[in-house]
Amino acid sequence: MNSEATEPVRLTRYSHGAGCGCKIAPATLEAILHGEVENLPDPALLVGYGTRDDAAVYAIGKGRCIISTTDFFSPIVDDPFDFGRIAATNALSDVYAMGGRPLMAVAILGWPVERLGPELARRVLDGGRTTCTAAGIALAGGHSIDAPEPFFGLAVTGEVREEHVKRNDTARTGDVIFLTKPLGTGVLGTALKRGILPDDQYRELMETMARLNSVGTVLGGMEGVHAMTDVTGFGLSGHLLEMCGERLSAEVEFDALPLLSGVQTLVSQGCYPDGALRNWKGHASRIDGASTMERMFVLSDPQTSGGLLIACDPSCSAELIRTLASSGISGVPIGRFIPAGSHSIVKVL
Repeated sequence: MNSEATEPVRLTRYSHGAGCGCKIAPATLEAILHGEVENLPDPALLVGYGTRDDAAVYAIGKGRCIISTTDFFSPIVDDPFDFGRIAATNALSDVYAMGGRPLMAVAILGWPVERLGPELARRVLDGGRTTCTAAGIALAGGHSIDAPEPFFGLAVTGEVREEHVKRNDTARTGDVIFLTKPLGTGVLGTALKRGILPDDQYRELMETMARLNSVGTVLGGMEGVHAMTDVTGFGLSGHLLEMCGERLSAEVEFDALPLLSGVQTLVSQGCYPDGALRNWKGHASRIDGASTMERMFVLSDPQTSGGLLIACDPSCSAELIRTLASSGISGVPIGRFIPAGSHSIVKVL
């Protein structure tokens, strides 16, 4: 008898990368985006891809803006329903990271129908629909293809008042840096794929990745929040570098970064995703003080459905903490922005 016929399907066996870890490397992406044909200039396009922000923002008049984004990836967990929930949560996060509110979503599905069958694909969509319902929106349609590797995500439309738009490049010197979810989803996802992740750590991983960043809509209305993004495939280091740009550096308390259970132990045992090494190679020259392997790979670990990274005026830190707490979130201050120095990310001395 074929044992595969009686064993549960493990979706991660069908993906070469897991979750946001399958993103194209930063240097390669730069080469792709620097095309020879320029975009049509449009003064109503307030946020495009020039700063690698989370979503596009388009002004439609009377202070109202539309947010448009898309995000999809291959499985980071084996259960199809959980995969759908995570992918939908991750896609919706782009709207929340801009300070906006989602209005509707359409699905993007690639599925190897002959190998995995339509029933599992239906469970993925059910997971996505469950998350959309939790966000208060409809999954209004979508597009699917028969693909050699499974992937799923959403294209999301949202709205935001122009004065509430939060970009990723508008942090100020002295701003406190907050992070709203623990790091390590890439490391634990790799352990899951290798079959060595304990059940309790899997539950923690799922709880983290399936939690909506919906507090971002509230943060959009806070003047003291100067900039915001979410932490995904380029790791904490990559998204923090985007916030620094050329104007700022970030002092970070490396040893105070919130981590999922078991992350440091797994990294010390050589369990980390290829994407973490790829990210580290791209970012290492701009980071000072990450002297251990565990610290290096925590900074560069590609996050799937990670937390919000927030730049907040120090005078508003207490208000921000109260706002996060009212949504059941323990926002952690991890550092502050300072004038640009020889390195963009430095260890707090």
